[in-house]
Amino acid sequence: MNDDKNNENIEELGIPNSSKIPNDIQFLIIIGEIEGHTICPPQKKTTKYEHIIPLLISVMENPDIKGLFVILNTVGGDVEAGLALAEMINSINKPKVSLVLGGGHSIGVPLATATDYSFIVPTATMTIHPIRTSGLVIGVPQTFRYFEKMQQRIIDFIVRTSSIKKGELKKLMYATDEIANDIGTILVGQEAVDYGIINEVGGFDKALSKLRTLIKEGLN
Repeated sequence: MNDDKNNENIEELGIPNSSKIPNDIQFLIIIGEIEGHTICPPQKKTTKYEHIIPLLISVMENPDIKGLFVILNTVGGDVEAGLALAEMINSINKPKVSLVLGGGHSIGVPLATATDYSFIVPTATMTIHPIRTSGLVIGVPQTFRYFEKMQQRIIDFIVRTSSIKKGELKKLMYATDEIANDIGTILVGQEAVDYGIINEVGGFDKALSKLRTLIKEGLN
């Protein structure tokens, strides 16, 4: 029986054994590019938002799930899909903690701030930049106004769910001396905490301990 289980784990996960995950915490892994209304090329590692939304609904509806742990290592992606996921996470009325591993870039920033408390490992990075597009643009003034409104929605969400001031966030977003071929700012570990975007520098152990504390406080 154990051999059969090991074979299943090797086929599905690439490891002989997988440890049991606590069933009172839902772990949500957001990696690669956040795929939205347009399907990404098959060679790209993606997180599909239509897969995440049902999972978040189950977190709300399942009384056995006491908390949500969001782990991020994303380059960003579809802005509307990412912001929709961030709003969905933020509206869940159970304890929530996020951890930025590797990267929480672009639309990954509001996804990181959507929880009750956020962590970032010392070597992780977060890129803050305005919305951009590539390819042919028809109706430049109209497209610019649409981007401007979408940008304001993102700014308002980050300000609402973190400690950074709007003026400081916009200054980081439109900096011209940080990124060679773009505008914006790259924050590494402690810098994201210093600006008030992330709550604390820490790894998986600290983040899980904080979530356990929030769950206990909610039960008392």
